[in-house]
Amino acid sequence: MRTNKSIAALFFIPFFLISGERPTYDFLRQDVSARASAMAGSFVSMNGDPTGVFYNPASIGTALSPQAVFGYTNHLLDINAGFAVYSQELPDIGVFGLGVNYINYGTFDETDVLANKLGTFGAGDMALSLSLARLYDENIYYGVTAKLIYSSIADVSSSAIAADIGLLYLIPGDDPMSFGISLSNIGTQLDPYMETKESLPFELKIGGTIKPQHLPLQLNLNFHKLNEERDSFAERFNAFSLGGEFTLSKALRFRFGYNNERRKELKIGTSAGMAGFSLGGGLVLNKLRLDYSFNSLGKIGSMSRITVALDV
Repeated sequence: MRTNKSIAALFFIPFFLISGERPTYDFLRQDVSARASAMAGSFVSMNGDPTGVFYNPASIGTALSPQAVFGYTNHLLDINAGFAVYSQELPDIGVFGLGVNYINYGTFDETDVLANKLGTFGAGDMALSLSLARLYDENIYYGVTAKLIYSSIADVSSSAIAADIGLLYLIPGDDPMSFGISLSNIGTQLDPYMETKESLPFELKIGGTIKPQHLPLQLNLNFHKLNEERDSFAERFNAFSLGGEFTLSKALRFRFGYNNERRKELKIGTSAGMAGFSLGGGLVLNKLRLDYSFNSLGKIGSMSRITVALDV
């Protein structure tokens, strides 16, 4: 008699992702680009980056030159992930972005009830995204992303459709600022794993960015999961991230970040180590940009991401 392969994979996959009780397709909440990850995911109010497709669709409205970005993530164990995105302005229409991100959870052993090995199977998730951002009024952008989501475990699969909606407000001046808001993963399953449809990881995020006048620095503060119920109003703001990007020279960038919720989740006993902290950097070479990020998971390990961006 064979074991239920789907149940086995569903048990292990959330463990690998360092998550507790989560909705299905939780990979949609994972950081995608190395630049955003180095700043602990505080990317809702950033602008001019096509990977905003995955964070706030309105933000790509400021990316006027055609850009292509590719990335790879080295997760724990043999889990790996990647993405690709392209954005371009269409005159009189807006800026569109096309993206895909995936995660491969590796290979699992299929066994019977006596633990005899019967073979192996794999599991993975993928999402296709199509975004459009437009200027609404002076310095105010809005954007929408449509997603097609697919997930598979062995010979079982599920699919879903979802949408993201975002706003971005730019405030010019001596200390330029921007504010962003994003509603992510509004949708439903089309084909569930089992008979009952599961919820998608719907999320409300808000954030702000400021660039102090006399510092080559952008500082970000983002609040995540503001839609989720908490024991008190103040606890709604515990899921926050801080990030910054220093422009060291025309070619060099240095980034840092802190994710408060991640640090709490990864705390083991009385110690969390460096969990929740992240570092990274970027190298700009004419039309090419190389980015790297390092995210600490405390005693559990760490993750590295590499991104290549190209002005087309």
